[in-house]
Amino acid sequence: MDNTGRMSGTINKQWFLYQEKEVFQDKRQKKLILGIPNELEKGENRICLTPESVHILVSMGHEVLIQRGAGNNAYYGDTEYADAGAMIVETLGEVYTADVVLKATSVSAGDTVYMHDRQVILSPLKLCDMRKDAITEMMQKKVTAVGFDILKDGEGYYPVVRIMSEIAGNSAIMIASEYLNNSRGGKGIVLGGISGITPAEIVILGAGTLGEFAARAALGLGATVKIFDHSVERLRKLNEVLGQRVFTSVFHKPVLDKALASADVLIGAMRCFDNGENTVVSEAQVRLMKRGAVIVDMSIDHGGCIETAGPTTHEKPVYTYEGVIHYCVPNVLSRVARTASIAYSNVFLPMLQHIARQGGFTNAIRMDAGLREGVYLYNGILTKNVIADKLGLIARDINLLIAAL
Repeated sequence: MDNTGRMSGTINKQWFLYQEKEVFQDKRQKKLILGIPNELEKGENRICLTPESVHILVSMGHEVLIQRGAGNNAYYGDTEYADAGAMIVETLGEVYTADVVLKATSVSAGDTVYMHDRQVILSPLKLCDMRKDAITEMMQKKVTAVGFDILKDGEGYYPVVRIMSEIAGNSAIMIASEYLNNSRGGKGIVLGGISGITPAEIVILGAGTLGEFAARAALGLGATVKIFDHSVERLRKLNEVLGQRVFTSVFHKPVLDKALASADVLIGAMRCFDNGENTVVSEAQVRLMKRGAVIVDMSIDHGGCIETAGPTTHEKPVYTYEGVIHYCVPNVLSRVARTASIAYSNVFLPMLQHIARQGGFTNAIRMDAGLREGVYLYNGILTKNVIADKLGLIARDINLLIAAL
């Protein structure tokens, strides 16, 4: 200010520009009403937002509806959510009054009956669980559905898959170690290296994030690791990030056959959804494996990458085929629900903040190519050919839909 108590010209102008910017941001900011249901799928223990993230969202002016008990299995109580500002509701119907619903499991027919017109659903896209009746009802209600496991960030990575794969990679080795025990029907060997004893051999299919963290955990225990992938470049990068040379190969059948014949553990760590492939290890190749060996197919959510793998449950997680133990639980990260819930929340909180700043989902989908990648239903129109082919429906290109608006 000058000595008359008035603002100088420069400061006055800057102040008004600042005020104009704040008014513009406030008008553009979209209030989100978020709903988190109690999952219908048996054995699912995760929740998409922690109380800490709910507190931040509520403090920004958003509303969060959480069904009673939704966080119990991840050891987040209703009181914690209520203290964070969430509204605790009793029924699924009340949760689905929200504009945006976040689910830790894929959409089922039991969910779609509660959905309303133009609602937004964020959930994982699991092809093996997808049902035509659920999709068609969502289409009729003009729902926009986002598969959060296929959306991308600004750098072209899958943020949810990336963080979940880190957890899954470590979990895969823990599971394999568990089922190599005699008490679980395994061969009775330690997954690792013991002085004077040949170390366990682990074959990993896929050199992505899941494969990387499975390899890290296995190497840390002293096991011998062999990694296969279609891409030489991914294999080269994996050797770099591991900081040591491990056995790597592309999928040459004779090389893979030899590795499988001596393997104690086979880890499936490939997202077959990405490249349209079905399996990379055949039934005949599984028969090459030693009796008592363990298969952990972590890609079973997307149909699996091993021909003999079929979905199991937490109650009955394994079966034996030709003497080889198969562990193929789709929602395997429910074993570590609290860690997985925190990881989910770390991704969803900034994403929801970004969407609100963009003025809501419609604007965000138009502006954000990465978010658009995750959309498989846009206002009731199917946008993924892989789903259309599976269910006998017709898909349209979302980029053309957006351009036509």
